Amino acid sequence: MSPFLDLPPLGAAQFAAIEDKVAALLHTTADVIITQGEALLPLEAAIRGAAHPGSTALNIVTGPYGQTFGNWLRDCGAEVVDLAVPFDSAVTAAQVAQALRAAPEIDFVSLVHAEAATGNTNPVAEIAAVVRAHGALLMLDAVASVAAEPLLTDAWGVDLCVIGGQKAMGGPAGVSAVSVSGRAWERIAANPAAPRRSYLSLLDWKERWTDAGRTVLPHAPAQLEMLALDACLDRIAADTLDATIARHRAAAAATRAGIRALGTLTPFVPADGHAAPVATTLRTPPGLDAAGLAAGLDPALPVQAGGGALAAGMLRVNHYGRNASPEVVQDCLTAFGEALLATGADADVPTATAAAAAAWRAAGGPTG
Repeated sequence: MSPFLDLPPLGAAQFAAIEDKVAALLHTTADVIITQGEALLPLEAAIRGAAHPGSTALNIVTGPYGQTFGNWLRDCGAEVVDLAVPFDSAVTAAQVAQALRAAPEIDFVSLVHAEAATGNTNPVAEIAAVVRAHGALLMLDAVASVAAEPLLTDAWGVDLCVIGGQKAMGGPAGVSAVSVSGRAWERIAANPAAPRRSYLSLLDWKERWTDAGRTVLPHAPAQLEMLALDACLDRIAADTLDATIARHRAAAAATRAGIRALGTLTPFVPADGHAAPVATTLRTPPGLDAAGLAAGLDPALPVQAGGGALAAGMLRVNHYGRNASPEVVQDCLTAFGEALLATGADADVPTATAAAAAAWRAAGGPTG
C-alpha cells in the first residue's frame, strides 16, 4: 500500500504553519491565504474582489497574462486602461507614471512581475513606488518570479501578491497563494460585487479562517499538494532564498551567453536587463520552425516551443527549480546545437558551452 494513502489528515495548525512559511518567502506581514488550486484561482479571485463597476484599472500588458487580466477586469465592469509594450521588452516606471497622470481616476493597477511565456521581467520596485504615490492598489502576479528574483512585498507596497509553486520554487501546481494588505481587504470588503460563498471569495477565507484564528479549516485541503508545497518551502529555506535566486540568475545568464555564441538562435528578449531569470526565450530565424525543433529534442530537457502565435518562432528554456543548474544549461545548448546542425544551420557547440560556463561563473552561480 502506498504510504500516501493512510496519511493523517492535514490539520489547521500545519496548514497555518505553511501559510507562515509563504509569508516569510514573500517578505510580508500581511495576511496570506493558500488557495486550493492553480495560481489562476487567486489571480481571478483578487481581480473579482477588487474590481467593480465605477472603478478604473490600469492593466499593464507585457505578455499573455496581462491580456487575461484585462478581460477579467472588463468582465467585472471596471473601466480599463491598457498599457501595452512589446512582449520582448519591459514596461518602465516612467510609462506607468505617464498613464496614471493621463487617467487620474485609476484606482487599481495589475502587473505581471515576470512573464515565463515570453521571458521578460518588469521593474516592480520602481513601478510600485509610482503606483503607491498615485494612491492606487497594486496587484502583482509573481507566479513566475518568486524564488527566481527578489520579491519584497511589504517594502515595495504590493497590495495583492499572487504566487504559485510550480515554476522557480520547484513545487506543485495544484496550490497557490495570495498575500492581502490591509488596504486591499478594505477595498474588497467595500465592494458589493466581490464574490461571496464562492471558490473565488477571498472574504470567505478571511472570515472563516484568518479572522477566526486559523483553528478550523473551512474545507478539506488538497493534502498531497500542501505537503509538496511545504517540502519545497523547506528546501528553499535549506538552500537559502539568496542561493536559489542566484541559481536562476546564473542559469539565465549562462543560457543567453551560450545561445549568442552558438549561432542561428538569438534571445527573444534582446536586453539582458529585461530578461527574466525563470525562463529564457529564444527566437528562431525565418524558415526554422521552433515547434518542430523542440519536438525533436529529448523530452527530459526543459525546452518547449512558444505558445499560440509564438509557436513557430520561439523556443523556451525553463529554469524551474532544479533545472536552474549548469549541467542542464549545457545539455540544452548541446541539444540545440545538434538539432541545428541536423537542419544544415550553423551551430558552434564547443564555443557555446564554454561561453555558458564562463557566464555561470561570472553571474555568481553556485558550484558543487
